[in-house]
Amino acid sequence: MINVRKVALVFSKDWIEIQRNYQVLLPLLVIPLIFAVMLPLMVIGSTASVPAYASSEGLQTLLRTLPSHVVSEIAGMTGRQAIIYVISVYLFAPIFLTVPIMASSVIASDSFAGEKERRTIEALLATPLSDGEMLLGKMLVSLVPAVLVTVGAFLIYSTLVDHFTLEMFGGGLLFPNVTWMMLIFILSPAIAFADITLTVLISARAKGVKEAQQISALLLVPLIGMVLGQLSGVILLDPSLIIVIATALMAIDAVMFAASVKTFGRDHMLARLT
Repeated sequence: MINVRKVALVFSKDWIEIQRNYQVLLPLLVIPLIFAVMLPLMVIGSTASVPAYASSEGLQTLLRTLPSHVVSEIAGMTGRQAIIYVISVYLFAPIFLTVPIMASSVIASDSFAGEKERRTIEALLATPLSDGEMLLGKMLVSLVPAVLVTVGAFLIYSTLVDHFTLEMFGGGLLFPNVTWMMLIFILSPAIAFADITLTVLISARAKGVKEAQQISALLLVPLIGMVLGQLSGVILLDPSLIIVIATALMAIDAVMFAASVKTFGRDHMLARLT
């Protein structure tokens, strides 16, 4: 049985450590900020000089790959409105999912590998904490900041998009909408926790933080596949698909956490350190 108070002790200890570690704190804040500002500026800037795109073959090709409900959403829009709407609301959605993954990986890779580098791992492993309590505390201290910076990045992203498109859409706001609210508050935490579970286990076996970060970067590959699928029109993140993916991920998260507790190898880690 996991003791919540002991989990909170691990969380608070690592939370204090994060605030002191600029190597973790800086990328945790800078990377989401870059995405939040870069993406809206990219779409607004790239479409400013192509007002004739409405009648171009490129737009027609894009429209042919979209589901019927999206086509109905952009019916009656000008070419530039349709481009900005589709890119901002749909095509950038899976790209934005890299924010919680990258943010959580920065902290999770430091979880045990950082303890090894700071030579505090022996004291941690020698505590009367169970493996589940220790792992859950480490995972939550990666999940909470990742969710917070993802929400913050979304607020900046949606504010910028609405600011630049307010007049263009006659005072109508593109954000917030149901798809992105579910993306940020349901799918993002589920994806982040799956990434954290794997990264923490990698960190427990890695020699240092850099090695853990390099290995955990491979976890972005499935997300890249989702981005390509979105761009090609094979898949499109809408509320129904988000529910399916998030439900599957939550089930996977539960299984992965249970498996991680069994395979943690605490005694083996202590033996290697002595």
